[in-house]
Amino acid sequence: MADGLSLNNELENTYNLMQDISKALKDRDTKKLRSLIQSKDHVGNMMHTTLNTFKRNLHDILNAAKFDESNGCHEGTNRKIKQIERTACGYANFNHLVTRIKLEEKDAIIKEKASDYYLAA
Repeated sequence: MADGLSLNNELENTYNLMQDISKALKDRDTKKLRSLIQSKDHVGNMMHTTLNTFKRNLHDILNAAKFDESNGCHEGTNRKIKQIERTACGYANFNHLVTRIKLEEKDAIIKEKASDYYLAA
C-alpha cells in the first residue's frame, strides 16, 4: 500500500490524516484531534470538505470523543415511534398514538406531564 500512496502526495496526506483522526478518536485524545482538524496539510477535496465540517462542529466532535455516553437508546426509541406513525397512517387522536407506543415499547416508562407526554428510557 505504501507504494501506491507514495505516487501521489495529496493521496498520502489524506490517507495519513484520516488514519490519525481515527486513532485519535479511538484513543479519546482531544488535543491530538483538535490539532489534526486544524491541520494545514494539502489533502483531497472531499477530505477538505470533511475537515471544514469538523471545524464548524469542533465543540461537539471533541465532546463526543471525550465522553462515553451515547444517545443510541433514544435514537432507537425515536425510530420505533416513527415506524409506528408510518404504519398506522396517522392517528386522529394523540392518546391513541401514545397507547400504541406503550404497547409496542413495554420496557419504556411513559410519563405524563400536564397534557404533554414524553418517553423516559
